[in-house]
Amino acid sequence: MRGGRRKLPVLAEISGPAPGEARAWAMRRADLEALAGLPGALAGQRVVLVAGEEGLGAALALAGAAGAAGRRTALLECDLARPRLAADLGLAPAPGLHEYLRWEATAAEILQPLVLAGPAAGTATQPLICVVAGRPAADPATLIGLESFRHALAKLRSAYDLTVLAGPGLDPGDGSLHAIAAQADALLAAVPPAAATGRPGRELRAALQRLPVDARGAILVAPA
Repeated sequence: MRGGRRKLPVLAEISGPAPGEARAWAMRRADLEALAGLPGALAGQRVVLVAGEEGLGAALALAGAAGAAGRRTALLECDLARPRLAADLGLAPAPGLHEYLRWEATAAEILQPLVLAGPAAGTATQPLICVVAGRPAADPATLIGLESFRHALAKLRSAYDLTVLAGPGLDPGDGSLHAIAAQADALLAAVPPAAATGRPGRELRAALQRLPVDARGAILVAPA
């Protein structure tokens, strides 16, 4: 979204974690169906950033929907200050992106496959490839600004039809979001429904306009 005062389009609405749910988010068939049209709508966008208060769950849902549609998909967790993906999916917490950026791990060592199963798997023929953030970093913007981050994304662009970046919140305070956005082709904001209307909605649009990437719309994540 560039300039102007037009409303941010709402592209899909999915459910958030249920009260007391052990993991922050789990794949639900209804969520994947709600996002089924997004991979096609993002055709030509090889690297899509999903950022916001509900960014991780929405990024995982989008990556799962793309995989279920038969697209070769990778999910890269870019919130190096607050890693969550490994715990949510039961993956190894390290090595991850942090270790790769510090030259402590190779590309092959940080790729973790997640097999989509059940009715929601659709026409998936390959696993979803996940890269967790790794150990928490005190200097995420510095790490994201390294040439090794751009090199990692270049590899993912060439190897997968779609790479979904699970970003930090829209105001992480450490400068990392701007650096991540500069490497993406498009951005989706993942926020609660209340954040997309009224004054919060205007503040959201203003925040997105400050980023160096085209904001395509919002994914609303409602309480389960």
